[in-house]
This record gives sequence, structure tokens and C-alpha cells, in this order.
Amino acid sequence: MNTESDTSLSNQSNSAEGGGVAAVDRAFSILSAFQAEQESLTLAELARRTGLYKSTILRLITSLEKAGFVRRLSDGSYSVGPEPLRLSQLYQASFRLRDVIYPLLESITEESGETSSFYVLENGSRVVLFRVEPKRAVRVSVLEGARFPLQAGASGKILRAFSRQSDPLLAEVRERFWACSFGERDPETTAVSVPVFSMGYELKGALTLSGPSDRLLQEHIQHAASILLRNAAIATSALGGSDTELRNALKKLNP
Repeated sequence: MNTESDTSLSNQSNSAEGGGVAAVDRAFSILSAFQAEQESLTLAELARRTGLYKSTILRLITSLEKAGFVRRLSDGSYSVGPEPLRLSQLYQASFRLRDVIYPLLESITEESGETSSFYVLENGSRVVLFRVEPKRAVRVSVLEGARFPLQAGASGKILRAFSRQSDPLLAEVRERFWACSFGERDPETTAVSVPVFSMGYELKGALTLSGPSDRLLQEHIQHAASILLRNAAIATSALGGSDTELRNALKKLNP
């Protein structure tokens, strides 16, 4: 009895029912196994993380190597190849936000001395589209393209509060136009976030400031929110949206 063949046929059937292609789904599961905290993975670790047979991984990884998505290292382990970086750059360009957002992030980091970032909502997660880090030894470090749960963090609250299917539990956030979090994703990190809109009050993402909790203290939160609201109003106006609500929220913080 060929167990692997039977499993493969079963997986193909399940994938077809879900509207996908089994081999492609498996290839994506291999790519998803790589995480920022570990630069390379052995074949055995890939098998453990994906639940795929080693022989299946080896067949798929040959195609992934040819396409530049995976590279084989001298010790026999595997790491992510250069192709995802090219696609990431195309993904960023597709938003047409960089020219507007990135200079503001640089300004926010220069003024605050902390890490600034811009998150977008994608497939039920929050994704770091852009980020600027301060020139400090101790800082919050996040990678562009990193994906985090939507249910945690200041940016998650903003994306949930102002998305089309807004979370009714975040009415206070919608009213004041900023959110904060204290150690929700990382126990040593505090963050503040505000929304950025385009024409038609469409949410484009969450402008966020984050820093070590022992430096970004409770008494600094409103000042951080003020910096973000001021820059979010600039970004919203540049993207064709109305900045009235953001500037009203800023006035409430700084009457």
C-alpha cells in the first residue's frame, strides 16, 4: 500500500474542493515554514513544520530553488531566496503609499526617537508595510513584511476599529482616533497607533509608534498620539482623503 501516494491523492482532492492546487498549496506551506527568528531550516525541520514527507519537500523545493524562492546552503539546510524580496518591493509599490508614508515615518522617528511603522490589513492579519528605526542601541525592531495577529497591538486595534467590518468593542478607539497597547504582543513593548485614510474615508493603514516600555511610559502616550495624528492628517490629505476628523482628534489632545 503506497501511503504517501494515497495521502497525496487525498490532499489533491481536499485542495480541489477548496478551489486550490495541492502542489501549489504544499509549496506555499514550505515557504510559510520560514520565520524571521531562524535564518535556515533543515529538511527534517521543514517536514516537522509542514507535515509533508521529506521526499515531497525535496521535489517541490527543486522548483522553488529554480524560481529563486528558496536557496540551499552549503551545510544542506535551506533558507529563503531573493525572489520574495523582489515581490515584496512590487507589493509595496502597488499601494503607491511609499512616497507619502515613508518621509513621514522618518520624521516621526526623528522627532520621537522611537521606531515608526505603517501596518496594513491583509487576510485577517496586520502586516508591516514600511518601518523606520531610530539610531539607538535599544529599540523596537520590526521587519517590513512581518505578519502579526490582528487581535493584539495598537495597530491591530486601529485596523479592526476602522475597517469596513469594524469591531463594536472598539467604539472608544473610533471616537478618539488613536489606540495604545502595553506588552500585548511583546511584553517589553509599548505602542501607539492612528488611522490613515484616502478618498471616501477608506482606511489605508495604521501609522504606529513603538518603543521599549521602560522608555515609552504612560505619561508619554498622549504626546506620541499627537505626533502620529499630526502626521496621519498630512498623509490622509496627500492621499486625497479628508483630514478633518484626525485634526479634531488632535485638538482634543492639545486643546
